Amino acid sequence: MRARPGSQQLLSVMMAASLLASGPVGCADSLSSLRPPSSAPPSSSEEVLEDLEQRTFRYFWETANLENGLVPDRYPSPSFSSIAAVGFGLTAYGIGVERGYVSREAARERVLATLRFFRTAPQGPEASGTSGHQGFFYHFLDMKSGHRFETTELSTVDTALLLGGVLFVQSYFDGADPQEVEIRRLADEIYRRVDWRWAQARPPAISHGWSPEAGFIPYDWIGYNEAMLLVILALGSPTFPVEPAAWQTWTSGYKEQWGTFFGQEHLSFPPLFGHQYSHVWVDFRGIQDSSMRARGIDYFENSRRATYAQRAYAMANPKGWKGYGQDIWGLTACDGPADMELEYRGERRRFHSYSARGPGLNDDGTLAPTAAAASIPFAPEIAIPAVMELRRRYGEHIYSTYGFRDSFNPSFEYDVPLKDGRRVPGLGWVAGDYLGIDQGPIIAMIENHRSQLVWRVMRKNPYIRAGLERAGFQGGWLEEKP
Repeated sequence: MRARPGSQQLLSVMMAASLLASGPVGCADSLSSLRPPSSAPPSSSEEVLEDLEQRTFRYFWETANLENGLVPDRYPSPSFSSIAAVGFGLTAYGIGVERGYVSREAARERVLATLRFFRTAPQGPEASGTSGHQGFFYHFLDMKSGHRFETTELSTVDTALLLGGVLFVQSYFDGADPQEVEIRRLADEIYRRVDWRWAQARPPAISHGWSPEAGFIPYDWIGYNEAMLLVILALGSPTFPVEPAAWQTWTSGYKEQWGTFFGQEHLSFPPLFGHQYSHVWVDFRGIQDSSMRARGIDYFENSRRATYAQRAYAMANPKGWKGYGQDIWGLTACDGPADMELEYRGERRRFHSYSARGPGLNDDGTLAPTAAAASIPFAPEIAIPAVMELRRRYGEHIYSTYGFRDSFNPSFEYDVPLKDGRRVPGLGWVAGDYLGIDQGPIIAMIENHRSQLVWRVMRKNPYIRAGLERAGFQGGWLEEKP
């Protein structure tokens, strides 16, 4: 699961007020290179997707620190950087070039700033003054220094999401220009030095993470969730590869997750981000490991079924939340209004701030547009109408400079202290921030739907192919020559 810092950590960040309080870090030079989104209301689904994609791109382009490429975890609240958000940002820059939002030259410079930082950022076991250890990086980094933020953990899965972007730019910038040659070299060095074997505290499984204070986190990545990319990257490493038994250990958790949920037989993970993250960079269409071959489907079809199950859950609306329906759905990890218990329709209900949400998991009426938007490649026939309806019905309050704000809750109309966001009379609660790890899947998956760009580029990456093949994947594009 994706953890977020507690209230004391957020409070200390806000008191520091040195990161983004005056606007995006170092972005003034980049503003003129982007043409503004159209102010005219979109009249078609294609125009809606284009506007959303461009606005979401601007989140990464305009809020990143130009000196080191670090992307804030959230905006406009003052924030540390999320290394996963950096991975999504690196991916967004290539998309921006293809869509004409920025020039290839401008994107190269941004990518180089980012990769140079991560290649030279200090590594070591010390509790402070470093950015990572054994090739991995801390979950959150200070936006300016790039060092570990407070006592955040060294995160294996967030490092993998960062590397998804690193390997994307390695394969995307494939020209002879000296800058593109340097991009490929730096990306290679960053990926090759990650010691995946070191992270196998309880082999053959891979640990969630490590900290100087407590050592390895006592949990391993076993069973279906957002970390599928992590195991593939660990298998594909040319320097510190894990054994194929790591994939077998990963899939050993599937037996408790397979079943029929809201009319869809599939491998379940309640929040939709678990069905989306690895699919940003890996084209799972038509390729199968032994687990999926036994079920007669692939992971892409599994995510399609999960998307339909979420929609069916919203239509059934067992908790009676406001707004849920055929075109208003989407539960995933996102911001929420508050951590408290309140009365709703005659019974006590538990509400949450940042939390992983899904059918039967912390469903408190909070919906996240990224859940539907990042599911568009899986089921465009239901996800695009959902995006259209979210903008039509609630856009005045939840759609702005960088596209959809993180989340909203039509049922939360209480006059109580809020952890985040604001109350809107007649609507309920609306998040105040955009979150990088929810913005990233929006732009990448819309582009995968429109042009398959990220998938096409990553199919050329030898490390992705090697990891999939060592995990036992066969068929589809893997049978084609690289």
